[in-house]
Amino acid sequence: MVAMTSIRVRFIRRPVVVAVLVALHATVAFAQQDFSKVEIKDHKVDGNIHMLEGSGGNIGVSAGPDGILIVDDQFAPLADKIRAALKGLGSDKPRFILNTHWHPDHTGGNPSFGKDGVIIAHENVRKRLMEKQKILGQAFNPLAKEGLPVITFAESVTIHFNDEDIRVIHFPHGHTDGDSVIFFTKSNVVHMGDDMFAGMFPFVDVDNGGSVQGMADNVAKILSQIPPDAKIIPGHGPVSTVDDLKEFQKMLAESVDVVKSRIKAGKTLEQVKSEGMPDAWKSWGNGFIKTDAWLETVFKSVSGEKKQ
Repeated sequence: MVAMTSIRVRFIRRPVVVAVLVALHATVAFAQQDFSKVEIKDHKVDGNIHMLEGSGGNIGVSAGPDGILIVDDQFAPLADKIRAALKGLGSDKPRFILNTHWHPDHTGGNPSFGKDGVIIAHENVRKRLMEKQKILGQAFNPLAKEGLPVITFAESVTIHFNDEDIRVIHFPHGHTDGDSVIFFTKSNVVHMGDDMFAGMFPFVDVDNGGSVQGMADNVAKILSQIPPDAKIIPGHGPVSTVDDLKEFQKMLAESVDVVKSRIKAGKTLEQVKSEGMPDAWKSWGNGFIKTDAWLETVFKSVSGEKKQ
């Protein structure tokens, strides 16, 4: 599916952060929510791959003769519900946990699942999870030792599991500075992490190494490397197609072009926001990130500013 250098990892065994992302509104709000009402839904994607939908980032699952591997693990209070869903696919103890990035709606379950499996992530993910972090002023404490990645990499790593090569590739400065995209090469499935929000404006964490232009460039590179019939698991939203990913990339590129042209014309942030987005993308503001917040993110990303 994708030709890149990788590091081979042999199978190995080894015997609450309650920072909760409720919704990414105009300012990306973090708060408590009632997890007792969350239902974990299983969606078969293709081959050995499933997607678990709950609260937070979509979980990718490889289920097969070697056991269970998961991509991301949502919030800490959902760990038991996620385990129940995984047990229905073969085992409630995944052997490997891959983190696409460090945000708590993707890594909150690490301390639970890390007791049974091996956590793998880009080196910047471990660094951020080891230290106190902030997202738009909201502070998050370091994860416990069992929640930290124990295998890290700079560029890529390959896990040979369930009869396929699972390639974990770092794409720099997109959603954050530690993003990885997961290529299930035999099943023909790609887990994008938060480098894709399906049909909605994404949250780009400019304060933590993210870049709208970088995300647009990364998605374009990924599109050049995957088959046209691949299935796509986005970080947020339903299972998608390559055409959906192309549309997402087009939106990113046009957003950058629109905002750059307005900045070149001498317009302020408020003027950029007041002019809105082209009609083709207006419905995308009905998701987590509203149109004003998206334009502000693009403005501050392309102008090199950071949110305070």
